[in-house]
Amino acid sequence: MITNVSPTRQQMIALGQQARIASRAMATADAAQKNRALETLAKLIDASRAAVRAANSSDIDRATKAGQDPAFIDRLTLSDKAINTMVDGISQIVALEDPIGKIGEMTKRPSGIALGKMRVPLGVIGIIYESRPNVTIDAAALCIKAGNATVLRGGSEAVDSNRALANLIGQALR
Repeated sequence: MITNVSPTRQQMIALGQQARIASRAMATADAAQKNRALETLAKLIDASRAAVRAANSSDIDRATKAGQDPAFIDRLTLSDKAINTMVDGISQIVALEDPIGKIGEMTKRPSGIALGKMRVPLGVIGIIYESRPNVTIDAAALCIKAGNATVLRGGSEAVDSNRALANLIGQALR
């Protein structure tokens, strides 16, 4: 147990420990389970479009009041087209071959032993990104497909959008 640390650091340590526990479950999920979770996520996003757009609207309102430029607002905005792109992107990830367990670069040693490299999940991946809420879904979907847990940290300007999307990711994984 770490003592004498700031509340933020304690929170990050706890989050890392939770992610490490989750990584064990993610690493043991088979291709069908991961694809089911991703398909469920795509359906949830599509069905929760209004709630996602409402959360995104509050982020846009805050950014507009803060004087953010139009290009920033555009990156922050989850339009119907952007939501469609997220759903389509998940479908494309589902269609990919599961990378886990594949063996490549086989070599034979003089002793006759064959050696190869097997693809395995990394464990926990931390991703920090700017205020593009669509990245929340893209990053999570890729990590799910590869059997990894992830800690996502989007820009604070997209906090409501990211919370709404993270909630859908959690539902899909359950």
